[in-house]
Amino acid sequence: MTTPASDGAVLPADDGVGPLLRAWRERRRVSQLELALRADSSARHISFIETGRSRPSEEMVLRLAEHLDVPVRERNALLLAAGYAPRYRETPLDDPALNTLREGIEQLIQGYEPYPAFVVDATYNVVAANRGILALLDGLPESLLMPPLNAMRLTLHPEGLAPRIRNLREWRGHLLAQMERQIALQRSEPLRELYEEVAAFPVPDEDAERAEEPAGPVPYFALPMRIEHDGRVLSFISSISTFNTPMDVTVAELAIETLLPADPATLKYLQSLLP
Repeated sequence: MTTPASDGAVLPADDGVGPLLRAWRERRRVSQLELALRADSSARHISFIETGRSRPSEEMVLRLAEHLDVPVRERNALLLAAGYAPRYRETPLDDPALNTLREGIEQLIQGYEPYPAFVVDATYNVVAANRGILALLDGLPESLLMPPLNAMRLTLHPEGLAPRIRNLREWRGHLLAQMERQIALQRSEPLRELYEEVAAFPVPDEDAERAEEPAGPVPYFALPMRIEHDGRVLSFISSISTFNTPMDVTVAELAIETLLPADPATLKYLQSLLP
């Protein structure tokens, strides 16, 4: 039996840990010898594990997963396939055990104000946002603002932020490429479904969009999102942060995104909002 991988490949299911590890190794384009050297093992032992001739220890499964950069959720799947209990919990974000984390996240994104900042889960549902983000969403239809808010849908929907983004074609390409990279790392059907949904949203006429570009060169150091807001065009650079060495699936899949001013005019406008 096989199951579709989120990057279009086919990953084995219910065939033990060996084929799963082989699939991850091949997706990372790592040879058995290279993986063996990284994991302080031998190519022969890696081969025996992949073919089912040898059952890896729990420690070996985790070591190989680490060197193959397997997402935390998928490491649990590898452990189960090898006959071991999952190592990483998946705690609901509203669980009291994560109170300290939630409070820390709220303080962090509030500290970025007036710069927009928000937190998303593995499928880009917004779990926290500061007032800078809420200001950018002002005027959007209620249908898009019903929970759970989804950052990709809000940004690319033709009734969302898309009509306000002056360089939508470029920014859309950046966001879709970002999702494609994540799909290649995760076996997530919900993420693939979201990608197919937002990729199907209509794109404005290219000539009309190009007419909105700045008249002269702007020394951007990264691709900006140029968005119309309150009668002016603001330019933002996106910065994304994740948690280091997470031990919980929920925490591992959280990402904090901050929109930093990309030009002096945007910086000056945002500073004018400070009390």
